[in-house]
Amino acid sequence: MKAPAFNYARASSVQEAIDLLSRHGDRAKVLSGGQSLMPALNLRLLAPEWLIDIGPIADLRRISVENGLLTIGASTRHADLQRSPDIAAHAPLLKDAIAHVAHPAIRNRGTIGGSLAHADPASELPACMVALDATVIVQGPDGERRIPAADFFVGIYETQLLPDELLVAIEVPKRTDGARHFFREYARRSGDYAMAGLAAEAEIDGDMFASLRLSFFAVDERPILAKASRHLIGRPVTEVMLAEACGALGDELAPQDDHQATIGMRHYLARQLLIACVVSLLGRSDLGARVVA
Repeated sequence: MKAPAFNYARASSVQEAIDLLSRHGDRAKVLSGGQSLMPALNLRLLAPEWLIDIGPIADLRRISVENGLLTIGASTRHADLQRSPDIAAHAPLLKDAIAHVAHPAIRNRGTIGGSLAHADPASELPACMVALDATVIVQGPDGERRIPAADFFVGIYETQLLPDELLVAIEVPKRTDGARHFFREYARRSGDYAMAGLAAEAEIDGDMFASLRLSFFAVDERPILAKASRHLIGRPVTEVMLAEACGALGDELAPQDDHQATIGMRHYLARQLLIACVVSLLGRSDLGARVVA
């Protein structure tokens, strides 16, 4: 199929893009990498009157580290993240996750801002932003808004981004010395949509978790920051504690049936991911063997 007819505007600055969005509102869509937008247009799932191309805005494609924060411009491509020494040093969770995003051709064009704004519940990067306690920065005619990533995603393909606002950057706190991360997803083939996935960031104090952020994806309408982590923080983890966390996790997730997996399968995979995460982060091969997931 071919995309429906649309008008095209090429913004040369953030302010120009915001002016165009203010003028056309929900009749417009922002074109960044286009890896989700163009298929949707060609399948006629979307029919905007205007496409606003933000590709020429150089300020939106950057990675910098300053004042304890890692800042990523919204038009930074997946491949840029994968190659960046700053990402590897301060957000290695992202580097690991990018390798699971679709295929190299898509990673060469797709952007982090596009992925976050699209808010596919099976997408890796929104879950990573939640695990990393990132802040999403948007700009509109009324100025700047800073939204915690855990609040930014509100449903399937739904975010807090307003029709006249542009996602411009993401801020991630710099990694601490005791930080560790975990990323894993289950997919039928490499590059396929995940059936269940987990992005996690933790601080380890001796043989226990000082903090633990578990961000599950593809098992609900948005990335879920699991409260089950409370069962595992502040004391040495036992199999009983891990089993309690697995039980609590089931009450938090609301997966759906589709052609990829059933509800029951997704619950099972999520519990398996939780066990694997705890075992990996703590280096405790003795854990998990007798936990019934």
